[in-house]
Amino acid sequence: MKLREIAHSRTGDVGNNAVISVIAYKEEDYPLIRENLTASKVKSYFSGFVNGQVERFELPALGALNFVLHDALAGGVSRSLLLDIHGKTLSSALLDIDLL
Repeated sequence: MKLREIAHSRTGDVGNNAVISVIAYKEEDYPLIRENLTASKVKSYFSGFVNGQVERFELPALGALNFVLHDALAGGVSRSLLLDIHGKTLSSALLDIDLL
């Protein structure tokens, strides 16, 4: 199952860090996402782009997880020549991850 089947995402660029929120469409799918989408899985998935740590914050009242990908934007949006790795692209890529 792809994450995009049960969730959508929002993102932001904060300096050299990408912030990706993953939000379940249905409340009953949040536990599945919480159990299977770990910080280490996200770090591994983006191993070619994320040079720092990945932090995960749980927002159960919203049915969401928030990930901070440190050192992930090649110096930040205004410094990078790599336009394709910024937050919105990363969040779309994350939705393609296999949950199970």
